[in-house]
Amino acid sequence: MKPIYIDYLNALDIDALAMTDGEIIAAVEAGLVAQGKGQTVVEPRVHLEPDPSFHGHFNVLRGYVAPLDTAGVKIVGDYVDNYLHGLPSEFGILNLFDPRTGAPRAILDATVITDMRTGAVTAIGARHLARKNSKVLAHIGARGTAYWNVRLLDYLFDFDEIRVHSRRPESRDGFAARLSADLGKTVTA
Repeated sequence: MKPIYIDYLNALDIDALAMTDGEIIAAVEAGLVAQGKGQTVVEPRVHLEPDPSFHGHFNVLRGYVAPLDTAGVKIVGDYVDNYLHGLPSEFGILNLFDPRTGAPRAILDATVITDMRTGAVTAIGARHLARKNSKVLAHIGARGTAYWNVRLLDYLFDFDEIRVHSRRPESRDGFAARLSADLGKTVTA
């Protein structure tokens, strides 16, 4: 058998790609277009809750995207109390395979990729459904995908005012400060 090489990209590798907001939206939109054209297989997610006392669960997502010639399985753990441990609420791993042979191609840390994808879907949906002259954004929640929701919405709409809210002041204030710095505009907590 010839050797099979599996690429591995950890969180630092994903960050080093320095994907632009435009690249993120374009990639997600291409996937949505492929899905609309029937060029994907997206199976219902499987849900695993190891123990209710852990306040978390795993989602197992499976799919095939013909234009990318790739099949994949993503596992996302969502644990709402992770902030107590200084961890993000969600972690993800994406396994990519050759759809013709099943040979593994890559393993990626999908934590930030998942947040980016969800934020992009939010922004793409708003581009088609929201008023075109929207200038004020209010976002409730500061965990998980919230950062990319706001960042990519602002990329498409260039809001005059952004307001964010979260039940926990420490996450709300830190979230607003990070967005203010990254977007170069005032974000009000």
